Amino acid sequence: MAEAAPHVKLLPTYADIEVANRRIAGIGIVTPLLESPWLNRELGGRLLIKAENLQVTGSFKLRGAANRMKALTEDEHRRGVVARSSGNHGLAIAYCASLIGTSATVVVPETAPAAKVVRIRGYGATVVQAPMQKIAEVAAEIASREGRVFVDPADDFWVVAGQGTVGLEIAGQAEALGAKIDDVVVPCSGGGLAGGCALALEQRSPGTRVHGVEAAGFEKMANSLAAGRRINLPPGGRSICDAIAGLYMAEIPFDILRNRLAGIFAATDEEALMAMRGAFSEFGLGVEPGGAVALAAVLSGKMPISGKTVVAVLSGRNVNPDLARRALEQEAA
Repeated sequence: MAEAAPHVKLLPTYADIEVANRRIAGIGIVTPLLESPWLNRELGGRLLIKAENLQVTGSFKLRGAANRMKALTEDEHRRGVVARSSGNHGLAIAYCASLIGTSATVVVPETAPAAKVVRIRGYGATVVQAPMQKIAEVAAEIASREGRVFVDPADDFWVVAGQGTVGLEIAGQAEALGAKIDDVVVPCSGGGLAGGCALALEQRSPGTRVHGVEAAGFEKMANSLAAGRRINLPPGGRSICDAIAGLYMAEIPFDILRNRLAGIFAATDEEALMAMRGAFSEFGLGVEPGGAVALAAVLSGKMPISGKTVVAVLSGRNVNPDLARRALEQEAA
């Protein structure tokens, strides 16, 4: 008997991102592109901040979730959805489910920030907590037992296309500013945001390079690129950057990025805290640690911007108050 051909997931295209942009209009907002003249002088280049932390539900995850939920068939809508999430994807799924009138179950790690769990429940979703290494397994079991549609936070055609609308907006906003973007720096865990942005910018701003930033100790993308295949992580690492500290390297984003990503950096907890302080002091923005790592790569000098125009994406704001206080108190000290 001949071997079955390996399963290959369908990759979204630029046209799919344009469809997503129309589909999610009215659910999300067009987030601003900001800059600080003082910071530009200090860095010797032009730094533009894509403030996705101002997005509805507090992160870019709303875009992919809205695109997937709006694409549900009548039967899928009736059955409801289930998602695994460190928090932001689950919050976006719960919100969108409440908007379109379907049910949602969200499986989160036992270590998920309380602020995210409370908000997920607040939108009417059922929350199931499990060990980090078990959340995918638990979500799959619920999908099978209850007949729910599983919505992956990164390894999903519609989700990646939805996240690509961030890149679409960056290109249009930079053009309106008369700015030619040299580099875009994006927080990276499963790679959905980086993959979507790479597809959008490849079409809209062909000379722009896309870089990812992972949490130190959770370098799935760097390991996968070095190996030439997807590498998942074993449990056991620790980081305050919970939003990007997952263990799974998603297939669709990896296939998009393996020949498109210009570079990958790792940000430490201290660098993330520094970037949180910088976002607050220079832009008046609250950012969670994982959402601040692209800015951290710039401020730490890992991503030099001297003589260039660089966009750093602040991907989320959903941080526990005690951690936000820790970041700001360090500045005061």
